[in-house]
Amino acid sequence: RVQVVESGGGLVQARGSLRLSCTASGLTFGNYAMGWFRQAPGKEREGVLCISWSGFTTLYVDSVKGRFTISRDNAKNTLYLQMNSLKPEDTAMYYCAVASGGTCRRGPTDFGYWGQGTQVTVSS
Repeated sequence: RVQVVESGGGLVQARGSLRLSCTASGLTFGNYAMGWFRQAPGKEREGVLCISWSGFTTLYVDSVKGRFTISRDNAKNTLYLQMNSLKPEDTAMYYCAVASGGTCRRGPTDFGYWGQGTQVTVSS
């Protein structure tokens, strides 16, 4: 069975950095696009970034442009989200998800397997 597990969240001051990690098992990791999503209290979940099986990235939300970077290590079945220059408005539960195919072209609704999330809290 497919399992997706996020880690690396925590409390950080504004302008600080965090790196989230996500491991996925029960599938051939290198065949699938992967994405990061977030949900802040009282708001809908939104897509943040997606990365194809080959490393091509797609930005889903402009507010993280230039600050967040998605990457993957297919040999380690691991996805990363490097978050720099964090702002209080980045506070949210962050989720990792597996796309239905190898690319991000179907958009942020094309994800079938999800982790439980890791909390990121940015203090001002």
